[in-house]
Parts: sequence; C-alpha cells; structure tokens
Amino acid sequence: MSVRRLAPDSVQPGAFAFSKTNDNWADAQIAKYPRGREASAVIPLLWKAQEQAGGWLPQKAIEAVGRKLGMPYMRVFEIATFYTMFNLQPAGEHFIQVCGTVPCHIKGARDIIKVCEDVIGPQSTVTADGKFSWLEVECLGACCNAPMVQINFDYYEDLTPENFARLLDDLRAGRKVNTGPQVDRSCSEPLGGGETLKDKALYDGSAVGRGDWQQRIAADREAARTAAEAAEVAKAAAASGAAAPAPATRPDAPVAAPRPPAGEGGQAGRAAPAATPAKVTKPARAAPAHPPTLRRKGGEGATATGPLIASTVADAPTLLAKPRAGKGDDLKLIWGIGPKLEKLLNRRGVWHFDQIAAWTDKELAWIDTKMEGFKGRAVRDQWVEQSKKLATGWRPDSAVGEKPGKT
Repeated sequence: MSVRRLAPDSVQPGAFAFSKTNDNWADAQIAKYPRGREASAVIPLLWKAQEQAGGWLPQKAIEAVGRKLGMPYMRVFEIATFYTMFNLQPAGEHFIQVCGTVPCHIKGARDIIKVCEDVIGPQSTVTADGKFSWLEVECLGACCNAPMVQINFDYYEDLTPENFARLLDDLRAGRKVNTGPQVDRSCSEPLGGGETLKDKALYDGSAVGRGDWQQRIAADREAARTAAEAAEVAKAAAASGAAAPAPATRPDAPVAAPRPPAGEGGQAGRAAPAATPAKVTKPARAAPAHPPTLRRKGGEGATATGPLIASTVADAPTLLAKPRAGKGDDLKLIWGIGPKLEKLLNRRGVWHFDQIAAWTDKELAWIDTKMEGFKGRAVRDQWVEQSKKLATGWRPDSAVGEKPGKT
C-alpha cells in the first residue's frame, strides 16, 4: 500500500477557490444534510475540488473544502489522505490504479506493477508527455477477473504483462481500447462461457406473463397513481362538506328482485324467485353549464388561467391541472428543487414561478402537507422569494439555481 502524503510545495498552487458553478453545486450537496451535519458532504466536495484542480487535490483545495463546511483542516486532511480515490499528487491524463490485494497479487499483480515502473516510472510520477501516472491501491472489487487495474473511471481486467503493455501503447497513441476483460470472457463469467442457465425458456419473460409485460406494469402503476390522487380529491371534498360523487352504475348490472314482506305471498321471510336480470340503460349525463373548474374556497386568489384542480379546501393555493400553453416553467431553477421534487410539484398542480410567488403563509403550510419526503423545504429554501425573482425573467448562472442570501 502506498504512503499517502501531500505533494511537495514546489508543485502546490498558491490558492484555490471553487468556480461559481461548482460553488452552487457544493451548496446543493450541503443542503441534503440537516443543520449541524454539513460535514457529511465532505467527500463529494473533495471529489468536485479534485475534478476542478485537474485530477488531484492540492493543499489549498483541501483547506477550501474545510472552510466551506466549517471543519478543522486536519479533519479534512484525515479524509483526503485515507481514501485512495483522492489523488494527493498531480496525476497524468490516464491515471492508473493497480490493485495489489491478495487475489490480484497471486494472479500476477506484481508483473503489472513492473510494467508500470518500466513504462511510467515510480509511483506518483507523471510521464514527460503528461499521459500517465500510477498508484498501487487496495481491493477494487473485481477479484474474479484478477489481475486488474482502474484507469480513470474504467476497469481493465484479466491482464497479462503483454496485453497491459499493448493497452498502454494504445492509450498513449489515442487508439480505441476495450474496457473490462482483456480476454474472451463476458463480464465475470467463467472463461469459455457460463455453464448454467443455458435454457432460454428460463428467461423468456414467462415468469411475469406473456405479451408486453413492461407496458402492462407501467399501466398498472399509472392506474394506481391516478386512483391515489382521486382518493385525495375525494378526501378534500369530504373535508369541505361537499357530497362525494355517487359510484357509477354498470349498464349491464342485474336488478335484484324485491324481498316480500312477511305474510304476503307465502311464509314469512321467504324470498320470491329472483327476477330475470334486466339491462339498465345508463341515463345520459347533462352537459355542465360551465367547464369543470374548481376554485379555492370563496374563489379568492384564483387568478391563474387554465383549468384548476383544487380546491374547495381552505388555505389551498391556486393549482393547475396542466401548465399554461402546454409548457411549465423549469422549477429546477429554484435552488433546492431537483427533478424528483419538480415532478411532485407538477402532480400537485404547481407548474409556474408566479404560482409559487403568490403563496401566502397559510398556503405554504397547506402545500407543505403535500410534500411527502420534502416537508419544510419550501420555507427553508425560500421558494416564494426565489420565485418572485424568477417570475420577473431573471435567471441564475447555474442550472441548480442560486442559493438564497448569496451575494
């Protein structure tokens, strides 16, 4: 295992600061953790700092992460020096991590290390052309295909000194290379192919039903989601005192025969013979005098155009069944709202910045009850204040928005 030390002062830059885009990204990572637990974001912030610095972590970058998280520098140094995913020395364009743990060792890792020493030089040395540097690391988790190396983000397995040397030549020349096993092996199957599950009938989809089972499962999930939303609307209507809609009657439902009273037409309590099932014609529903538009209690504040989906419930904001002109605003520009939260807001009827900008304190409290898994986010991240700014046409520099209160 290599010794983990900072690079010498001669190669250390004099300063480091996150770019504005990366600073916004870092704020979004920190926001994932509760107040007082911001230090939990130290690993992703170190990773982003390493990326910005060109593949390694200068001392000033480690200190910048410590300041960002309010951590003592030594605590950040402890983490950066422990994990080999963080490079403490300048790295080449192709950074090679050689697994030297027991399975790789007994399968020839020492021969792979010898190639690195001959072609590149000692560990943490960058070649004169800047193409390569290497480091011996602990287990990379591909023991079945030992020996192996990781080069940047890809694994190269089943190595020999010969095919590894060719691999380095191809990388230096910019030629296309194959990742994964470097022999005739699929993934981690035995050499020559697998010996089990060869009968295709075992995995032809019969276990989940014939036909387009993926489409059927997707339809079932959509039906369940629609039913859940309908139940929520019915619950809201019941809370407001409105009559729940009567269940629809099937046109072909049989008509049950009436039960005669005691003493008429026979013994008491004996039912008359069942009548022959008759077809019942469902009466045509009269066209509504107005479109099915529901507004807030009292109709107050329903200023948005388009069909509304809520609500006679007190304190509910204006919600739209669909976005205006068929296209909603990019709510992810509100700092703290990601793709998952944007979809949840859309399902709740929130599509536009001006909707959020108009929320009152009571409406904020109401919408908070609908944010499963995200309670408190609207107030904590100041959605209303951000939306007022976005509704004017202003846009942040970053796709994740701009943290409230930043200058």
